[in-house]
Amino acid sequence: MKWYQKLHWKIIIGMVLGLSYGILAATMGWQQFTLDWISPWGVIFINLLKLIAVPLVLTSLIVGVASLSDIKKLSRMGGKTIAVYLFTTAVAVSIGLIMVNLFQPGKSIPSELTNKLKASYQETVDAKASNAKKAQDRGPLQPIIDMVPENFIAASANNRNMLQVVIVAILFGIALIQLDNSKSDQLVNLLDIANEVVLRVVDMTMFLAPYGVFSLLANTIVSVAGDDVSQIVDLISALGFYCFVVVFSLLLHAGVTFPVMIKFFTPMKLSTFFKGIAPAQLLAFSTSSSGATLPVTMERCEKNLGVEEEVSSFVLPLGSTINMDGTACYQAVAACFIAQATGIDLTFGDQLTIIFTAVLASVGTVAIPGAGIIMLLIVLEAIGVPSAGIALILGVDRILDMLRTTVNVTGDAAVTVLIAHQEGQLGEAQLSDADEPQFRMSRDE
Repeated sequence: MKWYQKLHWKIIIGMVLGLSYGILAATMGWQQFTLDWISPWGVIFINLLKLIAVPLVLTSLIVGVASLSDIKKLSRMGGKTIAVYLFTTAVAVSIGLIMVNLFQPGKSIPSELTNKLKASYQETVDAKASNAKKAQDRGPLQPIIDMVPENFIAASANNRNMLQVVIVAILFGIALIQLDNSKSDQLVNLLDIANEVVLRVVDMTMFLAPYGVFSLLANTIVSVAGDDVSQIVDLISALGFYCFVVVFSLLLHAGVTFPVMIKFFTPMKLSTFFKGIAPAQLLAFSTSSSGATLPVTMERCEKNLGVEEEVSSFVLPLGSTINMDGTACYQAVAACFIAQATGIDLTFGDQLTIIFTAVLASVGTVAIPGAGIIMLLIVLEAIGVPSAGIALILGVDRILDMLRTTVNVTGDAAVTVLIAHQEGQLGEAQLSDADEPQFRMSRDE
């Protein structure tokens, strides 16, 4: 197979062409044409991925839990998964705090630019602040209440409620464990077949990935740049130091924390891990949604990294809802940057509050584009920094959102490999077909 026929290269080519077209469209005034005729294909692609997410999580998780045949094993795996996710998130926040205190990008922003950005994004700030206030007013046990749906059909109709779907699937899986095999085998086999069907849909959808990525990147550039591409250049130039600190912190976490986990705590080679997960990373970058990327992440972990389904079907859906390393790291940098730009000195206690709040906020961040901004407002309120300060970073948030989502998905995959190894559920990686989705053959074939 030639290099340009492999999936990850097709996605990279789609990204480059999408960025190039977006710049050309902004320069030539083709914004409306792009929004009418190019952008919808990206929306269709994301909708297909979201369409797959709920049935994939439901079928694979029920089958995975039922196959454990031991509730103690399930609780042990769940405890380790949550502990590792919280640990990596705390490490991500700490890295962000160290970097932002070291470089202090907020002190390089002139007051004139601060006032201009606040005025430009005031309406958006007000809308985000309203949503954050609702989240902040919730009781201490509200996150636990939100985990349990009162109507499963309603929960499965909204990808933002993925954690509720996970809870229902676990309950059904545990119930199947408690039944006699003669009664439960038929249902488990039916769900296993349904899971195979869903995975074939994933394969078919991935053939559209390069075109969807082209559309999404073109839409991003046109939306940010408006009718003048120089606007995005000016904005990034003004906030370039801030962007550098965020990107550097994210790369440091993804390039050190996760490789250390893989190299020293699993038998997998780093090259094997990153090559196997590359298509999911590229998709996360272009969609800015770890929820939409979930079907591809699950497929890559199982098919290419050798993770058994009973582990991937539990750890990855949980990770897409509670593991937001990239988002937490970004929140730490952004909160301190805003404080520095507005002349507010943060004490050591304030920064400990950022760690604690950012870790908890990342657990409650839904896996959709831009949700991290709402959680950032909660962090700002916790340390006494004016929420209006987010106007400083809103202009470049969409671009940084793509990067932090990539880190989120990479973290999900790394923890899944780690848990699979500890549970004895990590087989040999198969990278021969890692770059191109193949239509699966049935068991009989």
